[in-house]
Amino acid sequence: MGKAFWISLLIMGVLSCQNLEPRRPINKKTQVFLKESAKRNKNIIAIEQALFQQLMELEQKLTFKITPQGFWYAPQKEGNKSNALPEKGDRVTFKYRIEDLNGNLLYDEKELGEVSFFVDQEDLIPALREGVKYLRSGEIGVFLFPSYLCYGYQGDGEKIGINQPLRFTIELLKLEKK
Repeated sequence: MGKAFWISLLIMGVLSCQNLEPRRPINKKTQVFLKESAKRNKNIIAIEQALFQQLMELEQKLTFKITPQGFWYAPQKEGNKSNALPEKGDRVTFKYRIEDLNGNLLYDEKELGEVSFFVDQEDLIPALREGVKYLRSGEIGVFLFPSYLCYGYQGDGEKIGINQPLRFTIELLKLEKK
């Protein structure tokens, strides 16, 4: 009985070493979906950048600069250049307002209140997290943010729509270095 067991085990071992055929993905549509999604997002960004260009041509009083993060920034009221810019770990206090690109007020400073947070250490929408880094204490800046830095494909469920680029006016009230 022991000999038969070992022989059958050897035969099963030899038979199981046949060339295995690699498994193919079951859902081939995923790649198509991802490519279409990327294409759609690139189109949204291109449309938003064209809208920003139109708005900046109308805003002759402000000089906008593009940032590496993909949004536009213009100082409305400049502060003391010797003041430092916020860095990771610094505590900033600011107030802001949100408008659509047509200049319609969506949320004002009273509704939103003052915001205080530690730079790059607390959860806040990316637009605000990145925008305050361009302001010195006492400065006011106008920002044109693409939808992916604001409320994205969901909106806020109230006044801000889906994939809506926004104009923020941010005033940095106080900067406390770490």
